[in-house]
Amino acid sequence: MPGHKGCAQPLIEALGPALRWDVTELEATDSLYDASGPLLEAEKAAALLFGANETLISASGATLCIQAMLRLAGEAVPGGKIICSRNIHRSAVNAMALLGLEPVWVWPRAIGGGLPGRIEASDIALALEQNSVAAVFVTSPDYYGVLSDIGAIAAVCSASGVPLLVDNAHGSHLRFCPGGALHPLRQGASLVCDSAHKTLPVLTGGAWLHINSARFTREDAKGAMALFGTTSPSYPIMLSLDLARAWLQEEGEGAFAALCARVAELGLLASNKGIGLPPGRALCDPARLTLETAAAGVSGRDAEHEMRRRGIVAEFADKRHVVLLPSPFNSPADFEAVAAYLGDFRQRAPIPLSQAEPVRPRQSATLREALSAPAEAVETDCAAGRICVQCHCPCPPGVPLLIPGELVTAAVAEKLKSYGVFILKVVK
Repeated sequence: MPGHKGCAQPLIEALGPALRWDVTELEATDSLYDASGPLLEAEKAAALLFGANETLISASGATLCIQAMLRLAGEAVPGGKIICSRNIHRSAVNAMALLGLEPVWVWPRAIGGGLPGRIEASDIALALEQNSVAAVFVTSPDYYGVLSDIGAIAAVCSASGVPLLVDNAHGSHLRFCPGGALHPLRQGASLVCDSAHKTLPVLTGGAWLHINSARFTREDAKGAMALFGTTSPSYPIMLSLDLARAWLQEEGEGAFAALCARVAELGLLASNKGIGLPPGRALCDPARLTLETAAAGVSGRDAEHEMRRRGIVAEFADKRHVVLLPSPFNSPADFEAVAAYLGDFRQRAPIPLSQAEPVRPRQSATLREALSAPAEAVETDCAAGRICVQCHCPCPPGVPLLIPGELVTAAVAEKLKSYGVFILKVVK
């Protein structure tokens, strides 16, 4: 294996020399979940670069890392509770359901500009006082680049004797931004997942799981990853992780310092045009450009359309924002195009910001109970009063509107329809 033998013509025409790296697990190529050869060396090199006790490779994205983190935390308190920031990825919700864990939600606090907000250490501390839990699980940064104060949250967790798990899927590069202090490993997190392909030169699906606490062992983490992960991990993906690690080791800090400086210049141009930026820049990803164009009278979607007309492809747009996700591998012409767009931007009267309170559904059944219950599909308009059996998590903003076991209300139904959800699966 594989059957193409490195020389199947249709694949060579599409993939070229990359095909020769698509191999399987053999004595010479090592085995991911029992690494003892080149994969082990690659993991050791990554751990040294990031400053982790251990770093493990995932060829199944951050999803596998999240599943493994929750498995490791849940083993200490089977069927227990996990304090979770509500800006959570659906993979974490699904993993908790499979593992029989129950979330205790801590909601982001608004920071202005129509952004979901950040998780405050004081809210984590209150949740820890009120609940006996196996761990705290926080997503930071969020899709808009907003960072929670992981250092303060880690201190609260340490004082309570519980591990802090951080979904850092959008922040792998933070280790290489000036000072490197924004990466959760530098701020005391116990377990961290990095979805490397999002912001680093890595093939889609490449991620790292970092261990930063003596309570979790490499062997246990490998076992947790093997429980969920594919038994045929992609060698091209794993190779890309190691190639990126080597590039980061030599050029990463310089490349990201230059990138952050360029993003700051674009942010200043935007601010001079009345375009909003996330407040509290010290707690925002310095390599991401989130533009609140609505503050200058242009909806995010209209701004994205104009950018696309100019050859600029945004990561995302909503009613108020455009999110740009540059990397060191964008060309100078790419940045010049954004600067030209901002230079030509015509400021208008601000679009009013909705003051509606976030919808906070009530849990009526456990995750596992809801997922295993007989279900039926109903129109969203008719779902009020029913118990949801699906995770509805528009991404972004990445704050689930409903998770399995939560009660559908009229307000939630209206919000779901605004995201184009017109059919819901509910408990019969």
